[in-house]
Amino acid sequence: MEKQQAKNRIDELTDLLNYHTRLYYVENRTEIEDYEFDKLMQELKTLEAAYPDLMRDDSPTQRVGGEAVSGFEKVEHTVQMGSISDVFSFEEVRNFVETVTKTVDKPAFVVEPKIDGLSVSLEYRNGKLIVGSTRGDGFVGENVTHNLKTVRSIPLTLDTDLPLLEVRGEVYMPRSVFESLVAEQEENGEQRFKNPRNAAAGSLRQKDPKITAKRRLDIFVFNVQQIEGREITSHKQSLDMLGELGFHMIPGYKLVHSADEIISCIGEIGEKRFSLPFDIDGVVVKVDSISQREQLGSTAKTPRWAVAYKFPPEEKQTKLLDIELNVGRTGAVTPVAVFEPIILAGTEVARATLHNRDFIAEKNVNIGDVITVRKAGDIIPEVLSVSVKNTEGCFSMPEVCPVCGAKLISSDDEAAVRCPDIDCPAQIFRRIVHFASRPAMDIDGLGPAIVQALLDSGLIKSVADLYTIRQDDLLQLDNFKEKSASNLVNAIEKSKSQTLDRLVFALGIRNIGQASAKLLCDRFGDLDNICAATADEVASIEGFGGIMAESVVRELSDPNMQELIRRLKEYGVNTHYESTRAGDLFEGKTFVLTGTLPTLKRNDAKALIEKYGGKASGSVSKKTDYVLAGEEAGSKLVKARELGIEIITEEQFLDMIGEN
Repeated sequence: MEKQQAKNRIDELTDLLNYHTRLYYVENRTEIEDYEFDKLMQELKTLEAAYPDLMRDDSPTQRVGGEAVSGFEKVEHTVQMGSISDVFSFEEVRNFVETVTKTVDKPAFVVEPKIDGLSVSLEYRNGKLIVGSTRGDGFVGENVTHNLKTVRSIPLTLDTDLPLLEVRGEVYMPRSVFESLVAEQEENGEQRFKNPRNAAAGSLRQKDPKITAKRRLDIFVFNVQQIEGREITSHKQSLDMLGELGFHMIPGYKLVHSADEIISCIGEIGEKRFSLPFDIDGVVVKVDSISQREQLGSTAKTPRWAVAYKFPPEEKQTKLLDIELNVGRTGAVTPVAVFEPIILAGTEVARATLHNRDFIAEKNVNIGDVITVRKAGDIIPEVLSVSVKNTEGCFSMPEVCPVCGAKLISSDDEAAVRCPDIDCPAQIFRRIVHFASRPAMDIDGLGPAIVQALLDSGLIKSVADLYTIRQDDLLQLDNFKEKSASNLVNAIEKSKSQTLDRLVFALGIRNIGQASAKLLCDRFGDLDNICAATADEVASIEGFGGIMAESVVRELSDPNMQELIRRLKEYGVNTHYESTRAGDLFEGKTFVLTGTLPTLKRNDAKALIEKYGGKASGSVSKKTDYVLAGEEAGSKLVKARELGIEIITEEQFLDMIGEN
């Protein structure tokens, strides 16, 4: 690879990994699998090793973890809560053992499962739990003592005379608890946690410890960070001691002496991975002797005496029995694979999306083939490939809609095949469900099952018909009693006063999400103005492109959409927008926030920037106009100084908007 190509790839990987790191550590959510993230990180490390002069100051390889979020008191770790190098093959495990053996004599290793949760420190003084904190960036974490005290397996006191003992553990949510929590979230119409790890992280960071207590978190302790009053010579000795003191210990740790034994342990742990009541994503291998660890030392980022073997996502083969076709609210026809049930990541799955015609053609999929399936992030089933072609040819999308029989249409600029009939029952159902959803008009109690019942009964035939429903109409249906009928009618009536940006999103315009709906309303003020806007006027909005602008103009000028809007107005649905903007002081200006501000929370500062027409960005570049900096500002502040960007304090910022 030439140097310029390496630089481009290093820049791309650095930006991508920093983005996903912030999603995970600060926002408690993810968009890619851990395995994919780790592979990207390994690629970046390899490139930086080959071209050290191209390493950026904000490279994620120079960090141990993520930032500590605001809202909790900061805790400086006396002993760094470091990370461990990842390996992905048995060959790399053998290389690790060989390297260790060249430096120290006859090393022993402790092998233990890698729990998939949130790393924390527990500090005890004279046997009493004093501080519990998150890992944060490895050097500074968050004080979550009160929340950790709700974890029943954490001892509040120890039967010991040790003046100081700090231990490290992994807080996690058992699978059974996670499943119950998700069921409750879905029942309440709340956004569900993606996986137990995110649920544990979100639960531990609750401001109210009572909420944390309800989440029934647990912990496994796996390391002594620091100790006074007793000498520890080996890792296994420390684990045995912690077990005797009453900690909930990392399960199944084992002392071994060779690469073959390590690999055998990895296999054993991997075989029972999905039968465990908690999630693991790998196996940790550590040199047992503390003195040998000191001989081996560490790099600037990770110890040389440990590695973490990461499990690849589980893959299984099964026979494709059928391909069902689902019609969405925009008419897009989505093929879904129906296959012989298999157990993946501990649960039975029998369906997975095939996305579109291009995906099917690329994989050469046909009914009767043997396909390879995995769960992305151990959650969402996906078809990886065709393993055995049992049938000739490739599945072809039908020429007519499977629901209404209309001739399907397609275009060269997208892979989707669409049903053009706006009266297609499947589209009507999806449009109404979307219209009533929480991010849109938020009609409480109008879920998919109720929508289908209303359609089946003939009470509604379109979105606008929702506003003609009366309580007596609902009482004729089996699904409703006096109270539930009254609640739904009231919820529909309440939705008339929703803000215009919610209505624009609820209309289901292709390529227009919540954020872009708000931008439209900020720019044009009311629905009539949006409908009258030209494509050039819409495209001039920052953040919009030609495709989005064309979607807005095309769909809002459609006679059926215009009729829907006319009826919504007739029934009293709000079509005017009261902008939260207070002026254009920051029009065209981009801010970057860094560090902890004295009084403003980051979201509040961002809201004020947007209130005056500005934009808040997550990274510093030549296009940045101001960097709003607080205490403990990091690499963003350094980069701003290098680029000569104006740096302001919170006081200066508030003076600018006259709110100091």
